[in-house]
Amino acid sequence: MSNNIPENFEAMCKFSEAYAKRTGTFFCSDISVTAVVVEGLAKHKDQYGAPLCPCRHYDDKAKEVANTYWNCPCVPMRERRECHCMLFLPSGSDFAGNNQDLDMHILLDLIKS
Repeated sequence: MSNNIPENFEAMCKFSEAYAKRTGTFFCSDISVTAVVVEGLAKHKDQYGAPLCPCRHYDDKAKEVANTYWNCPCVPMRERRECHCMLFLPSGSDFAGNNQDLDMHILLDLIKS
């Protein structure tokens, strides 16, 4: 943990930045959306050992993690570049910002408020 940033939150931020750059996608122009999604991924990684998509309902999260379909990046994102969470957006999306970098301190401030 660096600078009081939870380990998995930092890991999910770094993963998200790397994946956005690798896929040519961008974070939502409303950074609070990105903050909530990254927080959800980190919490699932804490609880289940994998970054299960936080934007869906699951009857059995442990079973879904084992199935891997909705583990980030989920199959729809990997196969069709479709991110239900709006974490990874194509540049032409109405909701896409122009950023592929995250400031973890800003994200943490947003989810704490």
